[in-house]
Amino acid sequence: MTDDAREFLDRLLLTPGTSGYEEGIQAVVGEYAAGWAKVSTDWHGNLTAAVNAGEDGLGADKLRVMLAGHCDQIGLVVQHIDDQGFLRVSAVGGWDVQTLIGQAVEVHGADGPVAGVIARKAIHLLSQDERKQVPEVKDLWVDLGVEGKAEALELVAVGDPVTLRLGYRALRGGVLAGPAMDDRVGVWVIVEAARRAAARKPEAAIFAVSTVQEEIGLRGAKTAAHRIDPHVGIAVDVTHASDCPTVEKGEVGDVRIGRGPVAFRGPNINTPLFRSLVQLGEEHELPVQVSALSRGASNDGNAIQLTRGGPATGIVGIPLRYMHSPVEVISMDDLDAAADLLCEFCLSLSSDSDFTPGVDRL
Repeated sequence: MTDDAREFLDRLLLTPGTSGYEEGIQAVVGEYAAGWAKVSTDWHGNLTAAVNAGEDGLGADKLRVMLAGHCDQIGLVVQHIDDQGFLRVSAVGGWDVQTLIGQAVEVHGADGPVAGVIARKAIHLLSQDERKQVPEVKDLWVDLGVEGKAEALELVAVGDPVTLRLGYRALRGGVLAGPAMDDRVGVWVIVEAARRAAARKPEAAIFAVSTVQEEIGLRGAKTAAHRIDPHVGIAVDVTHASDCPTVEKGEVGDVRIGRGPVAFRGPNINTPLFRSLVQLGEEHELPVQVSALSRGASNDGNAIQLTRGGPATGIVGIPLRYMHSPVEVISMDDLDAAADLLCEFCLSLSSDSDFTPGVDRL
């Protein structure tokens, strides 16, 4: 990982961008890609870094491959400001509410971020029945430290997005922990893969898309894939690692951080494409783990596979512990290997590439 690429990763992890409020994170992506790709943003908010896509940026006369990583993170939105200035919030994406209690947050108002904390009644004051109940988001509030509603309204407004205080901790062995790894690391992988491929003159047109609103229904991938009309599409998202206590390998597979990206198999996956990823990993001595997926994925791969005529679709997972929490854990080695794998895949494509199921068996 070069110094520039590491700085790009840092900026991705330190920039807020809940679903529907991705402008800041897209600016980071666009700045990084501007020197080597044709960068565009559609009205939905998807940012595309196109490589070898021709003067019009459409890649009309080439095989088109779309690499998708979603830039939105789970968060909260201000729903109500009470007379005392406390903020009641709604969830954006799927939270384990128990991980929110006591967290430092930032409310992203018109004039910049405002520090706050998520609170509930102290344990000393909870009844025995309350102690047994799992709280809901509606039971929590954000405390800004203001004296009342008027002061709060000078800082924030209904509809403002709220994120956990961003940042990460470096653990041992190139492992990072923090919020928003899902799926900023996927954005890093697809953009870095396109950058690495661009330097080696690919034959295919590559569209690295930082998609929006994945956490609320794969929305950006649907519109981006329809616009690009790719022949081949690969979604890069985090996936559950099973190398920690209480996570059953029988449920999610034997997936470990630091052992390389995960290539998925199953009905959401084009079989020749899966085999190509595994073969390229072997040829280039890149570690690749394999996991099964028995249904349509809950990530951008689902939307890509069902666009227009049905592109050959693959899903690459970045092993992650503690998904949708403030302490998501990833390995930088896995990111680097994933970027290299997708770079080699893009370089392997030509106008003669055929991903018709069964063709690689003939």
